[in-house]
Amino acid sequence: MSQGHVKVGLIQTAVSADKVANIKKTARLIEDAAARGARIVCLQELFASEYFCQREDAELFNLAEPVPGPTTQMMAEVAKSRGVSIVVPLFERRAAGVYHNSLVLIGPNGNIAGHYRKMHIPDDPLFYEKYYFTPGDLGFMSIPTPEAAVGPLICWDQWYPEAARMTAMSGAEILVYPTAIGWHPSEKAQYGASQLSAWQTMQRAHAISNGVFVVAVNRVGHEGSAPGGLEFWGHSFVADPFGVVLAEAGEGEETLVVECDLGRIEEVRRNWPFFRDRRIDAYGGLTSRFLDQRAGR
Repeated sequence: MSQGHVKVGLIQTAVSADKVANIKKTARLIEDAAARGARIVCLQELFASEYFCQREDAELFNLAEPVPGPTTQMMAEVAKSRGVSIVVPLFERRAAGVYHNSLVLIGPNGNIAGHYRKMHIPDDPLFYEKYYFTPGDLGFMSIPTPEAAVGPLICWDQWYPEAARMTAMSGAEILVYPTAIGWHPSEKAQYGASQLSAWQTMQRAHAISNGVFVVAVNRVGHEGSAPGGLEFWGHSFVADPFGVVLAEAGEGEETLVVECDLGRIEEVRRNWPFFRDRRIDAYGGLTSRFLDQRAGR
């Protein structure tokens, strides 16, 4: 387990309909984060395009690209030129008719060090992801970088304690959650504060229960037709293994660079030894959809 310090960059941006412009803008922001000392930089979910899952439209599959592909190649050049590791989320075209919500981790030498496909796929109003994305099949993982082991997860994955646990158990020291989450404008006044609080609380709980750092990177801005659409709430943040929020962005474009003391993982786990006290002999039911106690079913 790593013991040093690492600075992590979080790129929180608004996104336009111009994919090339979005990628170039993000590349500049990565360079800025690297200049401020970031060694690992995390981008937001589907960073290269607007959040297209607000409607079901077969033409939007044209946004997808293979891995490796044009976006990964451009990000590889930035990673190599700046000597940083970059978490790059993208819309992956695996084969004709098979697409994933994915990310790759590109190392400081420009290579693809790891590849993750989003495991949990939502289907809610204006989040019609099941139409576009096949559930991930690469499992939960830890990807080594020169500074720390990174555990990749994506947005809807962040609500599942099993996903955080499995990723931490694989050796991850920093869980990263590229995200695209926001308010339905008509619901913001009534539910906005509680939705944001639940989102933050859930991820801070993952940090505490697993004794790891959590990095959540969300987009900002309104996308879709007003007065509807989605208002992405930003608030990207980093929590330490005790759940303390080390830094948090607002609701506008922002680049955070946050120093993480990896020695905190060992310190916290010694005092809260949740891994030691897990009853692995009693958790078999977690592989069932639901536990029905009636009539032995």
